Formats: sequence, structure tokens, C-alpha cells
Amino acid sequence: MLQLDMAEAKTQLQELLEVALKGEEVVIVKGDRPIAKLVSVTEKPRRQFGSMKDIIWVADDFDEPLTEEFKEYIE
Repeated sequence: MLQLDMAEAKTQLQELLEVALKGEEVVIVKGDRPIAKLVSVTEKPRRQFGSMKDIIWVADDFDEPLTEEFKEYIE
């Protein structure tokens, strides 16, 4: 993690953005106190229908009535 004061950050913004784009965090401080953090923002991939096929499954008896041993859990 790169840490520098606000005055340095003002003069090196372009370079700091490049550092953040490479995955490193850049913390800007005022005195001893952190006031801002630059991090890369990446878009999450959009979910696609069927992408969990063969990972998640539903049992054949999923919608069957529960047996007596489960009655205590639903009351």
C-alpha cells in the first residue's frame, strides 16, 4: 500500500491513478490521519442464465410434504 500526503497527491495524481489501476491501494493522508484511498474500480461480470448449471441442483422431492420428523421446525 502506497501512502503519501495531500500535497504530493496533488502533483502526482496521474501516476497515482496508474498505480491504483494496477491493483495497488493508494492512501492519501493529512498529517498522520488517512483521509482518502484510491483503488481500482472494476465492473463485475453480469450473471448469465444457466451459469450455475451443474453447481446448484434441486432434489426431485423438493416440493413434497415434509415428514413428521420436521413438523417441530415449522411450528
